[in-house]
Amino acid sequence: MALIDPGKKAPAFSLKDQEGKTQKLADYAGRPVILYFYPKDDTPGCTKEACAFRDNLPRFKTSKAAVLGVSILDEESKAKFAQKYALGFPLLADPDHAVAEKYGVWQEKSNYGRKYMGIARTTYLIGPDGKVQRRWDKVKVDKHAEEVIAALG
Repeated sequence: MALIDPGKKAPAFSLKDQEGKTQKLADYAGRPVILYFYPKDDTPGCTKEACAFRDNLPRFKTSKAAVLGVSILDEESKAKFAQKYALGFPLLADPDHAVAEKYGVWQEKSNYGRKYMGIARTTYLIGPDGKVQRRWDKVKVDKHAEEVIAALG
């Protein structure tokens, strides 16, 4: 599926987090949601991105925004990752990449000439009305959390 453009309704989802608790997009109705898709738990870029969101949580909380990270690794992997870096927000397991596909971030990637399917680092800002307000494609980890905070206004 294609990426979701700003102005369109964000697709509903229901995924388990690092504590085995089911998280649904509907649970966050009426407040902004930062839904960020990342390739893999505990890898350099993904760790840097997660820690930047963690370090800025107080700033996200002032706008009542929820931060949710999504990758295809299982809840156990998410639990280790969250514990290792004290990540105080839900990390959602999308092992069959169904949600990544709904959001258009399950894409063909290439590494050293080898082609494979994986998550393209993408962030969605979903408004309190459930519509996509902004999308960042091919996210550069440095300063990304700050860009998201600026977009929240």
